Parts: sequence; C-alpha cells; structure tokens
Amino acid sequence: MNTIGSCWYCARELLLSEYGRGDSCLSCGRDTRVCMGCFYYDAALHNSCQENQAEVVVNKEKSNFCDYFKPSRTRVPARDSSEKLKLAAEGLFKKKGGSC
Repeated sequence: MNTIGSCWYCARELLLSEYGRGDSCLSCGRDTRVCMGCFYYDAALHNSCQENQAEVVVNKEKSNFCDYFKPSRTRVPARDSSEKLKLAAEGLFKKKGGSC
C-alpha cells in the first residue's frame, strides 16, 4: 500500500483510491478531494490556488471537480481558522451560571 498524500485535517495517510469526489477520510470524516488538501493550495494567493487557470472554488473544505487537484503530503493546518473563530465567538456569548 503506497500512500500518496495525507488528510488535510487530521494528517491520516491516504491512498490514491481515497481521493474520489465522494470520498472522505476514515479517521475524521472530512472530504479528501478538496482545495485544503491540494498541493497547489495557498491561502495567500487569489482563489487560494497556485494554478491560475483553476476555476474559483468557494468552499475550500468540500469536494470539488478541479482538474488541477494533486494530493498534498505536507500541508496540514493545526485546525481550520474558521472553526477557531467560531469557538472564540461562542465563548464570548456563552451564558455564565446564575440569573439574569
């Protein structure tokens, strides 16, 4: 079994057969064929992609049909920044014990 990439979310090693349009990581359940897991992904660039011919993909964490997709081994974010922001916002508005 030769792995060709890793899950962009949990870093589990993935086989070529696990990068289909409808496939998800067996460890975390996240879609595997996504911008976040692509070799060409770069958040600092327009469309977050090094390939300037690629079509715009709005949700970088959901499966798409990009013809330029190439599995990445190295790009594994600590956790999704939007998830961190959501948790921080929830913490601000969380009700504390006691009455109003």
